[in-house]
Amino acid sequence: MSAVQNRWSRRRAAVQAEAEADTKALDDAVVAQERAALEEKTDAEILAELELQDPDEMGAGDDFSGFMKAAVPEHLRRRALRKLWRTNPVLANVDNLVDYGEDFAAEAKLGGVIKTAYQVGKGMLKHVEEMANQDAEEATDDQNTEPEQEVPELELTTDQDVPDNTVAPEPPLTPLTDDGATDFTIRRKMRFEFAS
Repeated sequence: MSAVQNRWSRRRAAVQAEAEADTKALDDAVVAQERAALEEKTDAEILAELELQDPDEMGAGDDFSGFMKAAVPEHLRRRALRKLWRTNPVLANVDNLVDYGEDFAAEAKLGGVIKTAYQVGKGMLKHVEEMANQDAEEATDDQNTEPEQEVPELELTTDQDVPDNTVAPEPPLTPLTDDGATDFTIRRKMRFEFAS
């Protein structure tokens, strides 16, 4: 496209935008005049002039779309919408599955600094490590506080002496937790050998 065509296309777009702005300004002026005339009247007169029902007397299944016209004053539109939400249980009882049902801008309005455990490039590594250390400390505290069971002493009543140099093999290391953590302890089992 040549420079002349670009200039003329920009000029055409500017003229069209000016025409649309003028039309919108005229429409806004007409609506503003209608609203100014309606504000002097009572709600009953406005409803009669616009051929609308009283929103307080409307029920489920009634047509509320007439209140969405630009000529209807804002306070009447709000009354109609409140009545619509009360009469329709689908609109009145919104569940929490609505994606945009919450005000997510409320956090920004609180002011101040919002603290977080997230670190750029590291994520929440420090926070996760602290929680793992706390869990490990709680686990060791729980193990230390368990009462030890008393093992009754057994007396060997054999005539033969048991050699003292027999050493039982060390049992394998077993993890304490189910998730495969690296905390290991030796679990010993009591073995008694009797000479026959």
